[in-house]
Amino acid sequence: MRNILSRISVVIFFFFATTASVYAEMNDSTKVQSKEFDAPEQSIVDEVIWVVGNEAIFKSDVERLRIQSEMENVTWPGNPDYLIPENIALQKLFVHQAAIDSIEVSESDVMARIDEQIEAWVNIAGSREKLEEWKGQTITQMRQSLHDEFKNVALAQEMRREIVKDVSVTPSDVRKYFKDMPEDSIPFVPTEVEVEIITMQPNIPLEEINRVKDELRSYTERVTSGETSFATFARLYSDDTASGRLGGELDYMGRGQLDPAFANVAFNLTDPKKISKIVESEFGYHIIQLIDKRGDRVKVRHILKTPKVSAEAMEKSKNRLDSIANELRNGTFEILGTKLNFEDAATYISSDKDTRNNHGLMSNNNSQSTSITSRFKMAELPEGVARQVEKLKVGEISDAFEMVNNKNRKVCAIIKLVSRTEGHRATITEDYQVMKNVVLDKEREKVLHDWVVNKIKKTYIYMKDKYKNGTYEYEGWVR
Repeated sequence: MRNILSRISVVIFFFFATTASVYAEMNDSTKVQSKEFDAPEQSIVDEVIWVVGNEAIFKSDVERLRIQSEMENVTWPGNPDYLIPENIALQKLFVHQAAIDSIEVSESDVMARIDEQIEAWVNIAGSREKLEEWKGQTITQMRQSLHDEFKNVALAQEMRREIVKDVSVTPSDVRKYFKDMPEDSIPFVPTEVEVEIITMQPNIPLEEINRVKDELRSYTERVTSGETSFATFARLYSDDTASGRLGGELDYMGRGQLDPAFANVAFNLTDPKKISKIVESEFGYHIIQLIDKRGDRVKVRHILKTPKVSAEAMEKSKNRLDSIANELRNGTFEILGTKLNFEDAATYISSDKDTRNNHGLMSNNNSQSTSITSRFKMAELPEGVARQVEKLKVGEISDAFEMVNNKNRKVCAIIKLVSRTEGHRATITEDYQVMKNVVLDKEREKVLHDWVVNKIKKTYIYMKDKYKNGTYEYEGWVR
């Protein structure tokens, strides 16, 4: 129901942020002093190994991040003994500047990041219960303990974006950068395609819809009677497996983030002890329980049940779409006496509202991109669509096939391959934007590097002697 400007540090910050409070730059009279002791290293429970401004970096911070990196198979581009404390120190620099510049991040963004981290941990542990046992905390306690850390992660990333927001390059800059570059160093542009689609939702018998509704009613009755909790049923039976692992819990959301029918009921709930009536949405049928409201945002639990599509209904829809595909190939498909091409047919008969109003053209809403495009790399296509594209020449229409749409519903579909641009080395004339982005990223890296180096010069830095011989990404740490 329901985004890296600098190498590994952003990835590590996103998933494994260490505690980072805002620090204040200090003058000579207020510098933090740290005294070293000659105790054997193995006898030290914890110790300050770096100081940035007036913020300490502890040995335990570094060890925790190292362990978490190993769990996620993160490879550091150098010695982690030096790069981990450097990355923690970098975050402190960015978070401090964010406070000075009044950079803010939304609570919903912070909570979304936390939920992604917890979801990753659940996948590692195997279940919500095993995660809670492993961590020695409830999911709610984990969210609370991660909040400040992940807020600082988000602030650091927003500060990075703010620093480079005005960086730009010209066509002349791009041509100059690539002028004498060896061919094998020029970016390779993967094969890209444009695809139009017509989908058909198989008919679901009333008996199946009633079965799903009866199941949801039984959950409501058993929760209301005190037999078990709403969250338990969500974990066991919800077809929304992502929220199901969290007891059906969805984070604070605005109306625009939810299916309209779902939102209408969710925002009208007032009593957390009561369960909503059954709600039909594009995803299926739900019951909803209120957790909390904050202004124009609501936090709820839900259980989703999706009616099952019978093999007979699926085969009937496939046969119908195969017939339509043949008529479209032959130019004989018509509605009310008017012959239609694939694009017009998509507008009239496709059950996919996201593409229907665009004459069937699929849109690539890649989360890593700031713009929406009709071009897809093969790996970005839904699996079922990608398999069909591999068989088609430009202009051809596929046979009917089954797929799972973005609402997690089984549908039948036919597609038309509109264009295919084979993988190739980028050229200025054909792939200017790709080449421009390479140069732009390099310029942003330089601006960020220069900003950090200048910031280090103005900030009090202390590190234990054993760290002074390390190799770091940024100069100036060692005094």
